[in-house]
Amino acid sequence: MHQPLEGLRILTIEQYGAAPYGTQLLAALGAEVIKIENPDGGDTSRAAGPYYLGENDSQFFQTFNRGKKSVVLDLKSPEGRAGFEALVKTADAVANNLRGDLPAKMKVDYPALKAIKGDIVCVHLSAYGRGYEREAWPGYDYLMQAEAGFLSLTGEPDGPPARFGLSMVDFMTGTMMAMSLLAAIHGARSRGVGCDVDVSLLDTALHQLSYPATWYLNEGAETTRLSRSSHPSVVPSQLFRTADGWVFLMCQLPKFWAVFCEAVGRNDLAARPEYADVAARRENRDALQGELDALFMTQPTAHWVKLLGGKVPVAPVHDIASALDAPTAAHLIETIEHPDRLDGLKLLREPFAINGERPTGRRAPKLGEHTDALLGPARQGRDGKRDEADG
Repeated sequence: MHQPLEGLRILTIEQYGAAPYGTQLLAALGAEVIKIENPDGGDTSRAAGPYYLGENDSQFFQTFNRGKKSVVLDLKSPEGRAGFEALVKTADAVANNLRGDLPAKMKVDYPALKAIKGDIVCVHLSAYGRGYEREAWPGYDYLMQAEAGFLSLTGEPDGPPARFGLSMVDFMTGTMMAMSLLAAIHGARSRGVGCDVDVSLLDTALHQLSYPATWYLNEGAETTRLSRSSHPSVVPSQLFRTADGWVFLMCQLPKFWAVFCEAVGRNDLAARPEYADVAARRENRDALQGELDALFMTQPTAHWVKLLGGKVPVAPVHDIASALDAPTAAHLIETIEHPDRLDGLKLLREPFAINGERPTGRRAPKLGEHTDALLGPARQGRDGKRDEADG
């Protein structure tokens, strides 16, 4: 596979989810990503259960760290610091997801590293950002979903606030970090001067409020939860119960409403003035939902997907098992070799292809697996303690 980031070397002081997600994307595209890990267990996600893979390894860790290298260094020891600075001289960027108050203290920001390499890029992913009153606060995805208003938009109107089922703020912040890191490296190469780049979980979560934020800031209009996960302004665009489950229908454009009515043999609905256009359907949302509930309950989900698929935006509502067992997921699942699992480890491929080829997965590294190769056994610095990372 063509690897566009081949030749790029990125050091990363990272733990758990957000930053490792972003740097794994870079590794899949060909960058050499070197994890700087503490000697007393390394990345905390190595110990994240319930499914383990030998000492200091887990399926959770493998999910976020494939294709990387691991170097064990105690950055608080003279030897460890010397080894780190030796790597900085060869690197394009240093990333971290330390608490916002720690990069300066640990001397992993641009003011501390520019004397070692003037065009080094230092990327900091934290919970609340550096230089703010909460920079020293620990923080995690679910907290950001709560504070940014996501929980108020998720679930049924009469239920309690609900979070996403997955840590999407972590994943989006990691992606933002990877994108800004690449942009900053491009700038450093053209200018010959590096920089600090900051991205935070809370800023990313707030940014993802998107058009509801625009509506509120300009019109004072507050988007709220609607039943059946309905779109705030387009109808029908929501869940409908079928004879054996659920289907999600999205008539986002006027033409899809007309095509839907034709496909299900209900042109009478399209002809009725109360459903004639977007505004009318929004005004009569509840009545139309009742009409379509009665229709969808007559057949199972598979019937409606077969009838409407490719004509109108529609999807079955899967659980995790049925989503991954479906033929549509087969091309994203691969089995990689792992020394502690004889039958290999099944993982999801990265969601991109170049010239039609997807990256081939390589397992995540064992703790300190590449220390000797990159620095030699005398430069490890093995007497350190873990610093807290966020995200």
